[in-house]
Amino acid sequence: MNIDTIRQDFPFLQRPHQSGRPLVYLDSTATSQKPRQVIDALVVYYSGYNANVHRGIYEISELATEAYEGARKKVRKFINARSKREIIFTRGTTEAINLVANAWGRANLRAGDVVLSTVMEHHSNIVPWQMIAEQTGAEVRFVPITPDGLLDLDAYRALLRDFPVKLVAVGHVSNVLGTINPLNVIIPLAHEHGALVLVDGAQSVPHMPVDVQALDADFLAFSGHKMLAPMGSGALYGKLDLLDAMPPWMGGGDMISSVTVCGSTWNELPYKFEAGTPSVAEAVGLGVAIDYLTALGMDNVRAHEQEIAAYALERLAELPELRIIGTQDATKRGGVIAFTFGKLHPHDLAQILDAQAIAVRAGFHCAQPLHEQFNISASTRASFYVYTTRAEIDALVQALAAIHERFTT
Repeated sequence: MNIDTIRQDFPFLQRPHQSGRPLVYLDSTATSQKPRQVIDALVVYYSGYNANVHRGIYEISELATEAYEGARKKVRKFINARSKREIIFTRGTTEAINLVANAWGRANLRAGDVVLSTVMEHHSNIVPWQMIAEQTGAEVRFVPITPDGLLDLDAYRALLRDFPVKLVAVGHVSNVLGTINPLNVIIPLAHEHGALVLVDGAQSVPHMPVDVQALDADFLAFSGHKMLAPMGSGALYGKLDLLDAMPPWMGGGDMISSVTVCGSTWNELPYKFEAGTPSVAEAVGLGVAIDYLTALGMDNVRAHEQEIAAYALERLAELPELRIIGTQDATKRGGVIAFTFGKLHPHDLAQILDAQAIAVRAGFHCAQPLHEQFNISASTRASFYVYTTRAEIDALVQALAAIHERFTT
C-alpha cells in the first residue's frame, strides 16, 4: 500500500491542529477517519436518491433500496457469510450484541446456564449478558488472562468442562491490549461442549481478513465507524438456522409480515430484526468503505498495521518509565498499544499531547475489569490504521520524551 496516496483520500488528515501543527491522529480504535469516497457517497445519496427503502414503488425509492441491499451483499462477501439473509444491519457492535442477548438469550437461557465472557472484553460484550442473566437466572463467568495479556486457555478449557456454558462471548481483538484471541482454538472447544460462540469483531473486521465460515462463528458483530464507514452503521452476522429460530427483539415497521388486532407475524430474514426506518445512508457508506478496504486488500491492511505496531513497540520501549500493557509480540496483537507513563495520569498526558497536535485516548476504554486486572485505574492508548505512518510514531515518541524530561528534571 502507498500510504502517502492513501492519506490524500482523507480530508480530515489534511486539516491543521488548532496549534497550527499537522494533526497526528492516533485514536482509530475509537473511530476511524473517513475517506473522500465514503463522504461523497453520503452526499450523493442525500442529494440524489434520499428515500425510504422497500416501501416506495417509485424510482428514487427503488434506487435507495438497490443501494441498501447492495451494501448488504458487500458485507456478506466481505466476511464470507453464506447468504445475505445472515446479515442484519445494526447501528454497530453494541446494538448487535444486545440484539443477540435479547433475542437469543431470552429464548434460550435458563436458571443455572452460564454465559462465558473474558476479562479483556469491552463493556458492550459484558453488560448485555449481565442484564439478560439477571432476567433469566443465568450466570456470567469470565475467562482470566495471563500476565502478558493473553487469554488463559487452560482456564477456558476448565470452565467449559466444569460449567453448563451455553454461549461464549469473546472479542476477536482486545481494544486495549491489542491481543488477537485464537478463535481457531476457542470456537471448536466451545462447540465440543455444546456452546455457541458470539465474536465481537469490532477490532478485527476493520483490520484483518475475517471469514465467518472458516472460523465457524455462530454470531459476529462489528461496527462501520471503526472501518472507514459512517457512525451509526454496523452489522450482525448469524448462522441462518439460529437467526431463523430467534424471536425478534424490536417491533415496528418492516419487521412484520402481517398485523391484526389479534396478533402479528414476522417478516423473513433479515428484515425480522430490522424494525423501523433503517439508516440507509450509513449502510450505503458502509458498502463504499468495504469497497475501499477490498481494493487495498485486507492482507495488506493487516501487514501494514503489524509493521506499524512493531515499530511503535520498539520506539516506545526506548522511553524510561513507560509501561506497555500486554504482549510485546506484534504478531499476536492488533494496531493498538495501551501504556502508562510514570506517575503522569493518562488524562493529563493526553491533554499535554493534544497541545502538541497528537490525539490519543485516555481512560479505561470501556474495559474496566481489564484495568483492574492490571491494577491500574486508566491507561493511555495509541491506535493505528491504514493511514498511520512511521513519522507519526516518531512524533509521539519525541513528544513523550520531551514530557518525561520536563516532568522529571
